[in-house]
Amino acid sequence: MATVGSGDPLVFVHGWPEFWLTWMPIVNKLKDDFTCIMPCLYGFGLSDKPDALRDDLNAAFHANDIMQLVQKTCEKPPVLIGHDIGSYVLQCCATMKFRSGGQLNPAGLIFFNCPTPSVGNEWIAQGHVNEIWYQSFHLTQLAVDLVGHSRETTETYLEHFLRHWSFCEEAYKPFLPKLVEIFSSKNAIYGGFSWYKSNNNARLETIAGEKEPYNPKIKILSAVLWGKHDPILRSNWASYLHDNFENIIIEFAEESGHFVHFEQPDLAAGFVRRILNKWGRDFG
Repeated sequence: MATVGSGDPLVFVHGWPEFWLTWMPIVNKLKDDFTCIMPCLYGFGLSDKPDALRDDLNAAFHANDIMQLVQKTCEKPPVLIGHDIGSYVLQCCATMKFRSGGQLNPAGLIFFNCPTPSVGNEWIAQGHVNEIWYQSFHLTQLAVDLVGHSRETTETYLEHFLRHWSFCEEAYKPFLPKLVEIFSSKNAIYGGFSWYKSNNNARLETIAGEKEPYNPKIKILSAVLWGKHDPILRSNWASYLHDNFENIIIEFAEESGHFVHFEQPDLAAGFVRRILNKWGRDFG
């Protein structure tokens, strides 16, 4: 976990293939006014890691970790900011039934792109199944062995996704050497791939159209800035957000793909500030 800045707390929850460092372009623009807390999900970054593929490291597992971290590090309710896997984790934080008593409820949720259960079979419609091949591949020991075979194979694999999912193709390059170093460390491949193994049943339910929208809807104030050119989490899926959130603001990043927070950090930081200013009035 990394923490920088001072002020009201913001907790940033990353996706794959990332860890806390990829938040720094936006955090550098927010740290003068906010305490920015950037944990690594279990199995990612410099955190502890499993020594085999696991099927119990799902959104609920990670959400429990995040809420415990909030209890230990935040003196007031934080705004939670998530991307990719982090989006699933934050939605789980918002729907956890045991958040009561001493728990600090999130003051708000901000997402950079946000898949929900309502997306349903859009995950495989119109050829999109060809984009999500890796989610099945990651379930296998073969994936671990091939991707983790050498530093070179790890770099080739990670760079494919960073390049393909980015609209601003140069944006990921400053992070690539560190990401390769981290993902080349002992058991690091197991951590990220275990997410896909653990989330597989929920993914199949969603694709089959069997996963219902949240009932009740998430009531926490929420906002999404969605990269218009994201090839994996399509921006038109924003139309499903109102099925799952009671109060959500939706905007689009016209020059971003999957990684809005480091493709357009000025825009992303400005969005966070505008949303928090609006919510400040709503919080009263």
